[in-house]
Amino acid sequence: MLSLLSAGPAIAVTDGELDGNEHPHVGLLIFDVGGNPNHRCSGTLLSPTVLLTAGHCTDGTSGGRVWFDATEAEILAKGYPFGGAGAIEFSFIDTHPLFPTAPFFVHDVGIAILSEPVDMATYGALPAVNSLDELATRRGQQNQMFTAVGYGLQRINPVFIEAVRTRMVAYPNLIQINVPGFTGDFSLLLSNNHSTGGTCFGDSGGPNFLGSTNIVAGVTSFGINGNCAGTGGVFRMDRQNVLDFVNSWLNP
Repeated sequence: MLSLLSAGPAIAVTDGELDGNEHPHVGLLIFDVGGNPNHRCSGTLLSPTVLLTAGHCTDGTSGGRVWFDATEAEILAKGYPFGGAGAIEFSFIDTHPLFPTAPFFVHDVGIAILSEPVDMATYGALPAVNSLDELATRRGQQNQMFTAVGYGLQRINPVFIEAVRTRMVAYPNLIQINVPGFTGDFSLLLSNNHSTGGTCFGDSGGPNFLGSTNIVAGVTSFGINGNCAGTGGVFRMDRQNVLDFVNSWLNP
């Protein structure tokens, strides 16, 4: 998708596990620019037609589509990256209205509306306003686990890449929240190591569920370095302006 440089968009789950059908409401997204497939992201169905992803995925795009299959073989068999059987086209794409006004990770949320509904037993859910703030003062903050889900590279270094276009899951822990400066009050930093796994190329817009719930605490937003190591940046979904934007599509 995009090069992962310092504070660059994060685009897969590292050191994770095959997700299988644990999170069928998480899909692989392809976005078109100028009518042609341009980049891939991940996203979460919040309702039969409303798909949550990152703003840097949706911004400047002209269309796109999503697959909810778990493996690369299934997705490739259904016409990836073009439309066709098994791909659901987007009827509309929207990006947070303040996205262009600051660095991408400050308002990094976007929505894609599906051209046909997809019925699931479970959908992603939004957090309550400011609900993640209490993690900043919680004892044992570093033990707070998240469930990161997405498609893309499981591992990367100058000569090794693994697991492309397969839905993966990892369980990173909280590293930083509500620290003035780089992350401010709009992002989380989560762990990214061999023990917990984390996010990397292919995951942008994918969910970071709170614990083992279906609550999308944030969407995968950025990485700190090109090796997808150390920490991963997550754009928070619990701020009022973010909830207002998403709810305007969920409750028009």
